[in-house]
Order: sequence, then structure tokens, then C-alpha cells
Amino acid sequence: MTRAAEILLEQAKAAGAMIATAESCTGGMVAAAITDIAGSSAIFDRGFVTYTNDAKVAMLGVQGGTLDRYGAVSEQVAAQMARGAIHHSTANFAVATTRRCHHRYRGPRRI
Repeated sequence: MTRAAEILLEQAKAAGAMIATAESCTGGMVAAAITDIAGSSAIFDRGFVTYTNDAKVAMLGVQGGTLDRYGAVSEQVAAQMARGAIHHSTANFAVATTRRCHHRYRGPRRI
């Protein structure tokens, strides 16, 4: 994951992007991989670790109905997690992880 994080850092710096993470099963490992790299504070705003459904709802605004209908490891929930990370941060790009799917969402703010 280190090389992927380095590439992300380089590309985000070049684009002037600010990143947030919304993680479930990875428990903060994506954020850790990014912040282990010198200079990451230029592109990393914050990370949300929302392992429980209650945390996903409270911290990221994931809809309970989406969790009920599709399950916590669905693409639909990952998309809502990414949108929530954008909404609750100063980032303009978010990465969300669940057990099976990963979703990237570019928020309404332009890079």
C-alpha cells in the first residue's frame, strides 16, 4: 500500500487536492498509509473510522435505510461514506472502504 499512497500523494499535490478517508474494515490503515509519508499534511485533511453502523450514521450521515436495504459492505454505503467524508471535512476528494467495495467520490467542490 505504501507505493499506492506515494502515487496518491504525488497526484493530489499536482492537482491541489485535499483528501479525506472514510474507513470501516480497514480501521484507519488507509489514513495511516497516507500520513506515514513525509509531506502528507499538504494533501490529507482527516480520516473517519466508522466500524459500526451507528458510527457510519452519526459521523458520515449514512442513511439507515441504505444500511438496511443494501448492507454495510455495499457500494451504496461506501458511496454515502465518501460523500459524508467530503461533507464533514475540508477535503474535495474522499476514499471510502468497506469489506468488499471501495468507492471514490469527488464532492461538489472543484479542484
